[in-house]
Amino acid sequence: MTTPPKGPASYFPSIEKKHGQPISHWKALIRAAPPTRHMELVTWLKEEHGLGHGHADALVADTLREDRA
Repeated sequence: MTTPPKGPASYFPSIEKKHGQPISHWKALIRAAPPTRHMELVTWLKEEHGLGHGHADALVADTLREDRA
């Protein structure tokens, strides 16, 4: 039995289903964006790519967490 993902990763299946792109696509976009702050990246994903706030926030949070590690 597998444990369901927690935190930002819990949004990933619905992001892929709704927007038709793998998570790696979104993370690559975030990493290619000029260095900005968390909420600026969230706003950019919402305005330029049509993501909802929760999905954009989850992607940015997880990507920045990975990059800090």
